[in-house]
Amino acid sequence: MEEEGVQSAQQSRLAQDFVRFAVETGVLRFGEFKTKAGRLSPYFFNAGLFDDGAKLGRLAQFYASALQASGIAFDMVFGPAYKGIPLAATVAVELARQGRNVPFAYNRKEAKDHGEGGSLVGAPLRGRVLIIDDVMSAGTAARESIALIRAAGATPHAMVVALDRQEKATENGQDVPYSAVQYVRRELGLQVCAIARLADLLQYLSAVGGDAMAAHRARVLAYRERYGVDDDSEGDAS
Repeated sequence: MEEEGVQSAQQSRLAQDFVRFAVETGVLRFGEFKTKAGRLSPYFFNAGLFDDGAKLGRLAQFYASALQASGIAFDMVFGPAYKGIPLAATVAVELARQGRNVPFAYNRKEAKDHGEGGSLVGAPLRGRVLIIDDVMSAGTAARESIALIRAAGATPHAMVVALDRQEKATENGQDVPYSAVQYVRRELGLQVCAIARLADLLQYLSAVGGDAMAAHRARVLAYRERYGVDDDSEGDAS
């Protein structure tokens, strides 16, 4: 129990450090943003703004640390096009720097009809595959990646994302009472690890203080009241 408490504290510190990093680099912004589901969100996480070597290197360290803390086992990493490609590549580099060299692969949006052909690039898909992406919204990218991995004869085993928004997914334009992360865990059978969750963002906004952050926190809380999922059903990976 004591070891679990230490691990939980480490994960909490990692999540807070990551949220601070994302806010300070402008990757996580506050305002009014329209999501893919058509909701007006008071915050927006854009992994495309990890746009230089230093930011990508630090991001890869966060992914690697979160994976280590999760205890998730895997044999190789896979990056779904497009944002997942640089994420998986840099995480593979960071893992190798830490002494664990694992194969890396990614897919193209459109199959190549010349040269080596096909839609997969990199190492052959084998064993337990870890899918690396930024934010899971509807679980569409996860389903597509799972189909590709299974078609290649490998096992889609787990998924790691930077931020779990902890909000209701949508199906056919309608809200459903579970998040995309919960869907991937329950229905697709994958373990899921997130560097940080919406709860960690709210904790950060409380700790920073100040009128501006208090206002942001109030708006994020109101959004969560409307679209949030039940924490008790989130599972044990964080």
